[in-house]
Amino acid sequence: MNPEIILGIFIFLIIFEFLVSFVLEYLNTTKWGEIPEKLKNIYDETEYKKSMEYEKEKHRFGLIKSVFSTILILVFLSFGIFGKIYDFVFSQTGSEFFANLLFVGILFLGQVLLNIPFSYYGNFVIEEKFGFNKMTKKIFFLDILKSVLLGLVIGGLLFSALLWVYSFFPNNFWLYAWIIIVLFMIFSIMFYQSLISPLFNKQTPLQEGELRDKIEEFAKKEGFKLDNIFVIDGSKRSTKANAYFSGFGPKKRIVLFDTLINDLTTDELVAVLAHEIGHYQEKHILKMLFISIVQTGIILFILGIVLNHLEFGIALGSQTSSLALGIIAFSIVFSPLSMVFEIFGNILSRKHEYEADKYSGVRLNPENLKDALIKLSKNSLTNLAPHPAYEFFYYSHPTILKRIEALEKMRVGQN
Repeated sequence: MNPEIILGIFIFLIIFEFLVSFVLEYLNTTKWGEIPEKLKNIYDETEYKKSMEYEKEKHRFGLIKSVFSTILILVFLSFGIFGKIYDFVFSQTGSEFFANLLFVGILFLGQVLLNIPFSYYGNFVIEEKFGFNKMTKKIFFLDILKSVLLGLVIGGLLFSALLWVYSFFPNNFWLYAWIIIVLFMIFSIMFYQSLISPLFNKQTPLQEGELRDKIEEFAKKEGFKLDNIFVIDGSKRSTKANAYFSGFGPKKRIVLFDTLINDLTTDELVAVLAHEIGHYQEKHILKMLFISIVQTGIILFILGIVLNHLEFGIALGSQTSSLALGIIAFSIVFSPLSMVFEIFGNILSRKHEYEADKYSGVRLNPENLKDALIKLSKNSLTNLAPHPAYEFFYYSHPTILKRIEALEKMRVGQN
């Protein structure tokens, strides 16, 4: 295929992706108005107006960021800047291996630098304005530094392994790359919390007391072996609360934000923990891992096809083709299918959230989880009524209204 036609397809896909996002964001703004009748017990009129103002701020900021990034990538494509950078690096190194590695490193650092002003504004202007931000500027820049170092080390090692495979097994690259990435995914799930997370947050075992006793009592009743319950100092960055389950086998652990413990009662916390245990008992982690493995295989297989066509590299402004340029070209070509994968992933994730809610609601008083969800929604100024299309595309969790209605049905059933 003619490189100019390929470039035209690239530009069309970038604009198409931007327009889809823009339309969905616009549709979401049409739902801003009066507080829904069924949700008036969550927000009063003042709080609802505040939540809508928060949504408007995020919408405006997100639009500016999206326009900037879209224009930037269109400029890079139109003037062949990706290819010119790669050709320059290759001319200086004389090595395809180091040229690919340095090229990816340059793009990574460039993206980090360009994102700093946006991240800074998001935290210290928007989040600060609505009382969420607790992060100091020192923590902000230290987080960036740590993330960059981790990205360079871990990303560099992983990409080096892929380059090595590509140089020796170009025809079966996708298969060997799949094996490497799957092993990395499994390793990350098992060891992220013990190796990476402590670099950013202090983790301490949940103290002995009523909360731990009730959690252990529930876990024992369910036949669930739970030794690792940790609390992290999320309050040093934000007032928003969260809890999540990670790992599997002996490495499984439940992590609570300290803000969550401060916001909820003991019974509400146990209900939230039961929800997280439900994810494990329903094998959601393993199911999502399996789907990720399959999707990764599909992605790498298509990438292998793209890498066999020199014209993709030429379309990006280079005189040759390379693994790094192939990945950039592929990420653009793959964007429509990536959108489908994201929608499918969110549908499945919402289903899993209902199942985890049910696991908690059936075994405990569903009112406790309902009250916890209301408090968490209220404290984070959650958008209570997103547009259905926006929810379908982007929401990994059901809306608070749908989760409350499902829990209320459980309550009626128990009575």
